Amino acid sequence: MKTAFVGLGVMGFPMAGHLRKGGHDVTVYNRTAAKAQKWAETHGGRAAATPAEAAKGADIIFSCVGNDDDLRSIALSEEGVFAGMTKGALYVDHTTASANVARELGQIAKEKGVHFLDAPVSGGQAGAENGKLTVMVGGDQADFDRAKPVIDCYARACVLLGPVGSGQLAKMVNQICIAGLVQGLAEGMNFAVKAGLDPAKLVETISKGAAQSWQMDNRAMTMVQDKFEFGFAVDWMRKDLGICLEEAKRNGARLPVTALVDQFYAQIQQRGGKRWDTSSLIHLLAHP
Repeated sequence: MKTAFVGLGVMGFPMAGHLRKGGHDVTVYNRTAAKAQKWAETHGGRAAATPAEAAKGADIIFSCVGNDDDLRSIALSEEGVFAGMTKGALYVDHTTASANVARELGQIAKEKGVHFLDAPVSGGQAGAENGKLTVMVGGDQADFDRAKPVIDCYARACVLLGPVGSGQLAKMVNQICIAGLVQGLAEGMNFAVKAGLDPAKLVETISKGAAQSWQMDNRAMTMVQDKFEFGFAVDWMRKDLGICLEEAKRNGARLPVTALVDQFYAQIQQRGGKRWDTSSLIHLLAHP
């Protein structure tokens, strides 16, 4: 399959690499050209000068950038993805963005005679590097069936959840659930320390029961050690939670815990923790 990948950040760089390892022809574009060239030298693909050049002649074009504005920039500009796509080509966007921008791009794709899927991912940098991401997809069944075997190069799960926009809505649910869970874990671990319990023995015990979670398995001990220089950054989480809260205003869903945790993350930012891992919520409790 002739593919293109636009956006080589901590997620896109390894994801595009898995496409190449899967035997696909890959052309990449990144705003910082040196990173695209480094990827090409590492994986044996080709670096393009613009998103349009990368998309030219590709069967499927993938992207993974920062937010709605970034996505519109690489997709809709004069040298954007849509400008380079050939009739019938498929555009799969992995950015965590709003459902609105996904629907916008989906409509533009129809008008141009091309296809579009919104497909945000979960699993973080480790999931991208290990090829074990969870991919939540919105779009048509035929487009999904066409893309899934290629997405499987870096996914352990890839599910179609409804029409265009549904992938982004599913990612919002994912982030809503994580926000409350991390706050609960932060409170529990801080309570354990204050109560004089051995955190390691505690986690070994309760992780065998109903309290178990990925966050507990991977973040509980680093939480109590004040180690936050890794993982999913607070700035990124606040961007995602902002999208959730805006969507909730439109659909009428109540998100009281999400709104509260978002404000806790704002306090972490004020402490200089913009790039700390999301588990840094415990810092507010351990160091009031």
